[in-house]
Amino acid sequence: MSKDIAIQARGLGKRYLLGANGGAKDSFRDALVAGAKSLIGGGKKAAFKEFWALKDASFDIRHGENVGVVGLNGAGKSTLLKILSRITEPATGTAQINGRLGALLEVGTGFHGELTGRENVFLYGSILGMRREEVRRKFDAIVEFSEIANFIDTPVKRYSSGMYVRLAFSVAAHLEPDILLLDEVLAVGDLAFQRKCIEHAKELQKRDATILFVSHNMFSIKTMCDRVIYLRKGEVIYDGDVLGGIELYEQDCRGAALAWTETKPEEWPIYITGCELLDERGDAKTMFDYGERMTMRLHYDTRETVDDPNFIVAMIRSDGVAACNYSTELDGLSLGKVVGPGTLELQLPAVKLVSEMYSISVLIRAKGFQQILCGQTAGTFHVRHHLFNTHFGVFHEAGNWRRVDQDSAPRVASGQR
Repeated sequence: MSKDIAIQARGLGKRYLLGANGGAKDSFRDALVAGAKSLIGGGKKAAFKEFWALKDASFDIRHGENVGVVGLNGAGKSTLLKILSRITEPATGTAQINGRLGALLEVGTGFHGELTGRENVFLYGSILGMRREEVRRKFDAIVEFSEIANFIDTPVKRYSSGMYVRLAFSVAAHLEPDILLLDEVLAVGDLAFQRKCIEHAKELQKRDATILFVSHNMFSIKTMCDRVIYLRKGEVIYDGDVLGGIELYEQDCRGAALAWTETKPEEWPIYITGCELLDERGDAKTMFDYGERMTMRLHYDTRETVDDPNFIVAMIRSDGVAACNYSTELDGLSLGKVVGPGTLELQLPAVKLVSEMYSISVLIRAKGFQQILCGQTAGTFHVRHHLFNTHFGVFHEAGNWRRVDQDSAPRVASGQR
């Protein structure tokens, strides 16, 4: 492997046997569980099927690259990082690592619940390959970065998931790794800490560190990465520039079930089949200027008659901030009994959201904001403005200003429109 290559993957694959009592196990615990199940089952072998979580993945990542690993849930992203970090062995292929490796893959990985934060810093540091003297030298900086100094001598079993992430990331980052693997775990932390981690990752990159970053947050991917590896059903289908990878993600997201919906899509009585975004002339587009008017057409179908469903449309900024939403029930439209395919049209007021990318989530509830009947992503759009960005908040609406000095007559000025 060339010296300028940090990670080299050739034909990586990971196979699982679903419903099997036998087969290869990832850990001693897996073997124990499988053994217990076989005893309970009277020695009978259960039927199983083969599932490839990762299949024939090959790529090279150079020192100093920030690479985003992107794909829908179940695409194989976490499996890939676990193989690269040596947590699990591949069924096929090889992975070579050239440099000191740090990984933050799961909340609290390497932590012991009965030990304090202080003790776990030394424990986790040793797991990552840091010598005790190195941990001691960096201890104050680790605690300061984590922002949980008041709890450092508290057993971590009392920590929130966010506190776990803060301390674990801080230890992993101060390892000063040549290669840092980050899974979706950062999403557990609050937005301010996520941004702090991203800035720290950029500093690591300036020192020629390599970062492999798994995230569903396209804002973070755009901010951190200069390349995207896109996985679909365990296979690498794209390896290239960030915008191309994000476009693929947006395409795959359209119509996908929202992650937190409890029922399966095939059980929904009503569901979205398409979403169109139109400008004032009726032309389809996904880039809108600030102040422009947008029309949204939602196409739906039903599996059974639905009584007066409440369609809710939410605009979610790419960093996860909920910007605004609309509801047929709140906005005064009663749909009555709905059966078969149909189309709803929503005419929005002038778009005053700040310049960013937004995703559209559609939630259909029973009347009165009761039972969730359906929850889907419906696409994305961008808002464009030369000045108004996230520093201005979620939206910008002009205010009316008056000068009321004692020594001057009142003057009235309207803000920028």
